[in-house]
Amino acid sequence: MEKYDCLKLENQLCFPLYACAKEIVRKYTPHLNQLDLTYTQYIAMMVLWEQEEVTVSELGRCLYLDSGTLTPLLKKLESKGLITRRRSEADERIVLVRITPEGMKLRERAAGIPPQIGNCLNLSPEEAKTMYDLCYKVLKCL
Repeated sequence: MEKYDCLKLENQLCFPLYACAKEIVRKYTPHLNQLDLTYTQYIAMMVLWEQEEVTVSELGRCLYLDSGTLTPLLKKLESKGLITRRRSEADERIVLVRITPEGMKLRERAAGIPPQIGNCLNLSPEEAKTMYDLCYKVLKCL
């Protein structure tokens, strides 16, 4: 093995992960355009469809996003009437994010997106599960 083989793009695990993520998000774009959401807004809404109310810090942990990314994203979702933000009465340093009835209605329209994306990937359910498990294994190490 040559000294610089480690620098070849073909030898990098990070590159196919990056390229796959970018291309999968690109597949989401036409579907999300119909909902007037970006991919990042969509995954934030997914958390809220499941939990209805979370703190900004909990949302950041779920999505691996920092507050500098979340704040403008949440402002945009709030301006669309999909969420509300308010300070916790118990601790005003904590900001609570709650889905609105309008935001909940959007869930029905979004429900068809995951199967459509799944059909694009050409993976068996077992392969998809393995990929999912491996990605989360890596995330837990970082």
